[in-house]
This record gives sequence, structure tokens and C-alpha cells, in this order.
Amino acid sequence: MSIGFSNIPADLRVPLFYAEMDNSAANSASSTMRRLIVGQVNEGADSADIGSLVLVPSLALAKTIGGQGSMLAAMYEAWRKVDPVGEVWCLPLQGAEGAAAKATVTLSGAATEAGLLTLYVAGVRVQTTITSAATATQAAAALAVRINATPDLPVTAAAAEEVVTLTCKWKGESGNDISLQLNRLGKTNGEAVPAGLTAVVTPMAAGAGAPDQVAALAAMGDEPFEFICMPWSDTTSLNAWKAAMDDSVGRWSWAKQLFGHVYNAKRGTLGTLVAAGQVRNDQHMTIQAMEAGVPQPFWVQAASLAARTAVFISADPSRPTQSGSMPGLDPAPASERFTLAERQSLLSYGMATAYFEGGYVRIQRSITTYQKNAYGQPDNSYLDSETMHQSAFIIRRLQGVITSKYGRHKLANDGTRFGAGAPIVTPSTIRGELIAQYAKLELEGHVENSELFAQHLIVERDGNDPSRVNVLFPPDYINGLRVFALLNQFRLQYDAAA
Repeated sequence: MSIGFSNIPADLRVPLFYAEMDNSAANSASSTMRRLIVGQVNEGADSADIGSLVLVPSLALAKTIGGQGSMLAAMYEAWRKVDPVGEVWCLPLQGAEGAAAKATVTLSGAATEAGLLTLYVAGVRVQTTITSAATATQAAAALAVRINATPDLPVTAAAAEEVVTLTCKWKGESGNDISLQLNRLGKTNGEAVPAGLTAVVTPMAAGAGAPDQVAALAAMGDEPFEFICMPWSDTTSLNAWKAAMDDSVGRWSWAKQLFGHVYNAKRGTLGTLVAAGQVRNDQHMTIQAMEAGVPQPFWVQAASLAARTAVFISADPSRPTQSGSMPGLDPAPASERFTLAERQSLLSYGMATAYFEGGYVRIQRSITTYQKNAYGQPDNSYLDSETMHQSAFIIRRLQGVITSKYGRHKLANDGTRFGAGAPIVTPSTIRGELIAQYAKLELEGHVENSELFAQHLIVERDGNDPSRVNVLFPPDYINGLRVFALLNQFRLQYDAAA
């Protein structure tokens, strides 16, 4: 017998008892699936954490870093409504060169009765008391005061005579997505402009620019993150992240093995969203389509999507995320929601979908933007984002087993005679280990067809490098139940019963 000690020397002569620790067969830990929110801070924010990765355990800290009402704080708040205990990191970014989005609320007339003026800003209700006989100028001033007294809104307000000007708290095109709605719930819910007054809203516009994603990616370094929420959907930002996640040289490459998946959301009509999906082809990016009438901005929806996915995948990386609720999101008006045919079109062009049911906006299907292979032919191998998390989970499992058990072993050919317990491994030993691990993965519900897997598994010593083992690992991933199709072939009565 040849026991392989790592530290106790073979020529030790001093008596008596010595013991060394070996944890190589005890490792059963799983990797922490860390979350990352990439978000913009308010203009003028001066936290030392801006531009750096920071672990954020509380909403209060997120507001301290990004400022109250900031994109970053809103994303963190949305995340925690879904995922209260996950390890969330933030990458706060300053706005690039550009302009802040602006909008106006123009009032006219004079109130003939007391009432409430209700304005929804990014889905948040702001109500202002209007007294009887109040002029438009007085009502405008009161509305501006009320908006500024709600610091978690993404805008500031300034009144000049009958006009209230709203300005996004940060620069960038993203501010154009802040929705403004008067009396969204209507008269039946007590929301109406007081009689005598008239209010006209012009939407947020003129915001320009986006943060530098290259700088953001540099700040990430080689830190691993499984769930990444990156809200900007402009071509430059998406291309930067596509390159960062790349299979050959990025976070999914053999050299880095950092893995992770990027979640995003985009508002638009069916035509604009289909057009946006057609030009993308990235298995590491999921963009959820939003109807134009959704009250919350895209960065809030993206954060909620990523958070719900994080909760589900952390519990079981092989279960589909469909039907997962996203608390805090409101649906578009019923008449403006995507129809079944429209959602089918979106899913056919790389855009993920959501739906409203049971009081919640829910994930319908989180597909990736990957649609074609290198020759431009249709390819569904990376259709669903869950496949990417499933792949990362299985690779990490094998990585943990091999590095723990065989990290300092010697390599010999099959058939080599050596004592039991010697730190020597052969291709057949590794093959047996992989088959055993596959059986465990099958029992846990991540893969299937273990007998066929064993037939197709190849483990061999490299012909040119005697210290290298090459493995063809062919898992058969278990699939999610996506479609249940039933043919109701009814009868008025079975013939035998006539």
C-alpha cells in the first residue's frame, strides 16, 4: 500500500503520533451565486464608491451611494422586493456627456372646487391638494412643492407661473423613459383634475447619452457574478457586454470561467421591439419586452426580472422561471398589452416576454437574443436563459470535484500497477468519477439518460502532453415543461355505450 501524504515526511524518525488533514473527499459546497446591479447615480453624487464594485446590504446604503431617486436606488429597491436575502453587489456609474431629460405639466384655468391633483411619476403617485378658487399658477406651485417633497422620485420640479418643469436627476437618454400620467386610475378610483382646472402633460424628452460601459466592465475585473442587471439597451452598451461575456475571450471563455447572464428590459411597440431583437444574437443576454404603457421605467423592470430569476435559479438551476411574479411592477392598460400573437412574434425574434395574471406581472419566457449560428441558420441551442445557468452549474460542479479530489495527483495510464491510496489517477478513474457525478446530477433533476451519457463519454490521455487528460463530456440536460398541447377529441357518446 502507498498512502499519499502531502506533509508528513517519509523519513520522519521522531516518535510517535502525527496526523495531517485532507479535505479532498469532503467538499460538497456550491458556489455563491452573486448578484450585480449596474446602475446610474444622480448628477452630482460624490460617493467614493462610484465606478467601483461595492457590496450593498441595504436600501439605505444604495440611496447613500446613488442619491435618493437615482436609477441605482430604484433598481436596488425593486430587487429587494423579490430577492430579500441574496448577496447583491452594485456598480454605480456616473452619467456620460449628454443632457438630462425634461418634461412639463401645464395648468390653466382656476379651480371651482377643492380636490386632488394626481400625477404619476415613473408609476409612483404624487397627490397635491388644490383648494377651491386656486389659480393655475398656485396649483403649479403646489404640485412642484409636492414633487420635491417626495425625494425618491427620479425627477425634480420647478414652477414658473402656470408651468411645472420636471428634470431627471441624472443625464442620459434613459430619463426619457420616465412615464408621467395624470389620474392613471381614473374617476372611478377618485382621481380627476379638480373642476375648473385643465392639465396638459408633455412627456420626458431630450435626454441624451449613456454611461461608459467599457469603464464599467473594467471595474468588474474578474469578479464572478451569476445574475447581472444592466439596464441600457442602446447598441453600444449591448455590444460592450456581448464582448465581455464572449465564449472565446470573455467571461464564458475557457481561460476565465466566470460565467453569468445579463438581464435587460426594453420598452416599445411590437415593431420597434422586433426590429431591436432581429439585430441581436447573444446567448448571454436576455431582453424583456415592455409595452409602451407600462408605468415603471425599464431599469426597474430589468431589476425585477433579474431578481426573480436569481431567486428561482439559486433554488434550482434547471427549473424554468416562467410564471415567476415580479412584485412592484404594474401592467400596461388592458387594451395596450401584447396579444398572444404579438408575444409569439417577440419570442421568435429574441425578445423575452412577460404577462399579467393574478395581480402580478410575471415572467412568461426568458429567452436569450441568440437566434442563428455562425452561418446565419436558425439555431435554438441557446434559446432559453435557464440553459445558460444550467450549463454554468454543471461545469462548476465538475470543477469543484476534480480540483478537490485530484488537484495534486499524478497521472498514469490505465493498467498501471500502484498501491491503493497512492495519489495517482488514471483516465478510467476520472471516467468513473464523471459517471458517478452525472448520476448525482440526474438524481437531483439536472440531467437525464445516464446510460447513454456513459456510452458517449470519452476520457483519454493526451497524445502529445502526458500530463494532460482530454474529456468529451456529453450531458443530456433535463428540459423545462414549456408547452402542454391537448387535443380534445370529444364524443357525444361512445359507440360501445349506445
